[in-house]
Amino acid sequence: MTESNKDAAENAEEIKNVAPEATPKAEVAVETPKVEVVAETPKAEVKAEAKRPTKTRARKTAPKAEAKNEELAVEDSTSEAPVVEPPKTKEERLKEMEDFRNDFDWDAVGKYDDKYSDEDQKQMEEMYNETINSISEQDVIDGEVVSITPREVVVNIGYKSDGIITKSELRYKEDLKIGDQVEVFIESQEDRNGQLVLSHRKARALRAWERVNDALATQEIIKGHVKCRTKGGLIVDVFGIEAFLPGSQIDVKPIRDYDIYVDKTMEFKVVKINKEFKNVVVSHKALIEAELEVQKREIISQLEKGQVLEGTVKNVTSYGVFIDLGGVDGLVHITDLSWGRVNHPEEVVTLDEKVKVVILDFDDDKKRIALGMKQLEGHPWDKLDDKLQVGDKVKGKVVVVADYGAFVEIQPGVEGLIHVSEISWSNQLQPAQAFFKVNDEVEAEILTLDREERKMSLGVKQLTADPWEGIEAKFPIESKQKGKVTNISDFGVFVELADGVDGLVHISDLSWQKKINHPKEVVSVGEEMEVIILEIDKDNRRLSLGYKQLEENPWETFETVFEIGSVHKGTISEINAKGASIILPYGVEAFATKRNLVKENEAVAVKDEELDFKIMEFNKNAKKIAVSHTQVHKDEEYEEKTVKRAAARADHAATSKAIKSMNSKQEKTTLGDLDALAALKNELEAGEKKKK
Repeated sequence: MTESNKDAAENAEEIKNVAPEATPKAEVAVETPKVEVVAETPKAEVKAEAKRPTKTRARKTAPKAEAKNEELAVEDSTSEAPVVEPPKTKEERLKEMEDFRNDFDWDAVGKYDDKYSDEDQKQMEEMYNETINSISEQDVIDGEVVSITPREVVVNIGYKSDGIITKSELRYKEDLKIGDQVEVFIESQEDRNGQLVLSHRKARALRAWERVNDALATQEIIKGHVKCRTKGGLIVDVFGIEAFLPGSQIDVKPIRDYDIYVDKTMEFKVVKINKEFKNVVVSHKALIEAELEVQKREIISQLEKGQVLEGTVKNVTSYGVFIDLGGVDGLVHITDLSWGRVNHPEEVVTLDEKVKVVILDFDDDKKRIALGMKQLEGHPWDKLDDKLQVGDKVKGKVVVVADYGAFVEIQPGVEGLIHVSEISWSNQLQPAQAFFKVNDEVEAEILTLDREERKMSLGVKQLTADPWEGIEAKFPIESKQKGKVTNISDFGVFVELADGVDGLVHISDLSWQKKINHPKEVVSVGEEMEVIILEIDKDNRRLSLGYKQLEENPWETFETVFEIGSVHKGTISEINAKGASIILPYGVEAFATKRNLVKENEAVAVKDEELDFKIMEFNKNAKKIAVSHTQVHKDEEYEEKTVKRAAARADHAATSKAIKSMNSKQEKTTLGDLDALAALKNELEAGEKKKK
């Protein structure tokens, strides 16, 4: 063997010895991907990794392929020897490739033999699962800020990947830093890019509603920041939710200026939640009321009727004043403020004024206290002059005016009533507003005085003379008088003859001839009217007046003019359902029924048509005339027929007389004479028929 061949043999042996050692190195290199996978877990897992049992993995390779690789290694190591193999034929190369495919173990490719025991495998799985949280979409959990960029905040929630939140959602947290805990809402565990999708805004809103609902259920006291004023109250920020604080729920005392609470942090109780409209109502007053309730019980337990206390005017209403007695409120009704008449409590007290009150009554159950202020003073009627009596004249100021009269205060707390019937002597009563106004100074006479009932009635008309005294001499019966029309009603006209003296002209006494439907057809209010006195009732202060009596009764003359059966021209003035009104000569009004308005041509007469009418009825006492146009043309037809019948009868009588005369003068007649007579007879009969 040559030296070169010896060196080649020695190199081959070294390669055989080195090849087994190279194999583990290759296997260690295969272990690298596993280490990289473990490196993706959190830091806590890296520490756990140090405690894990080490493992080695060996790639499964086919024995035949291993032998083939060794031969190739030997050949590579001896490639330096100048050994030249003869080239292989194509068939040999194909056969060699086919043998390699058949001998290669394809099932062993990419698989490793785990060197862990079952117990170690289970222990490692448990440790790995402990490092990953179980989450679900739409959950709200807390996470840790691990990174902050100008646009995003990275949050670790203990999941296999971190989530990203836009920094604008955390803009309100100016001091946000890495390591801070933030609440997040899981929108999606993985989007199309494999990213965990989180939202801090939604989490904050959901957590806020949970906290608000819990606060309502447990009546927990929460804190909120008053943001601004709104209609009827304030807007409060509670857990990031805008809640409404009504003005009535700010304090137990009425608040007149809401702006003093803006930008303040206060304590509240949630009193109402509208889940449909997402509305929250809070109350600060509820916190104060709980404390005041205990004080109220203590104060009410010490109250006694008639006790005099000092309080502060808390609120003024149209019906009274609320007084704060130091934790409990009482009401002074408007009628208990003063003995005098009070139109509004503001005339007596002002807000925040210190006043003394007396306890009139209280209710332990309802915690209501009735107070009084006027009771601290003596009653004004007790100070009324003892010498004052009925018939005395007094002066006072009008404090109230009503339709039925006026109340006059003659001294503070003492009032008298002037009834409308005691204002004027006139029977036509008018509202008191027509004579008095509030604050007018008036003088009156005391008509009644009851000190026990504390009532007084006054009169004004008594200060003037009674116009009805000597009325018979002033206005004798059947005397003519002039007066002013003061009122018109459906039944007549009221005429004032003098101050306090008026009478009534009944509608039936307005006209002799015309039928009056309403007195306004004759006179108007304010006109001067001449009347005649018909009757005087002094006891009832009534005068009966007449207007038509100023003229003679024309119906005495009409009886001779409008005789029954006479025909007169008339004009139809009005038509109604029953018939028509007819104006006859001298302005006399008559009436015709509808059937008496039918004309000769069977048509019905219309308004304003002038026709002949026959007087069918005349009643002087009732002043009633009934007429008919239909009867006029019926009478004419009847007269024509009567004339014709009389003429026919006369002709017939003359003819009969002539025939009789001829018959009596004839003696014996011949046959020819008889024929002549027969012809004459026929001629006469024919003439009579034509006349008929």
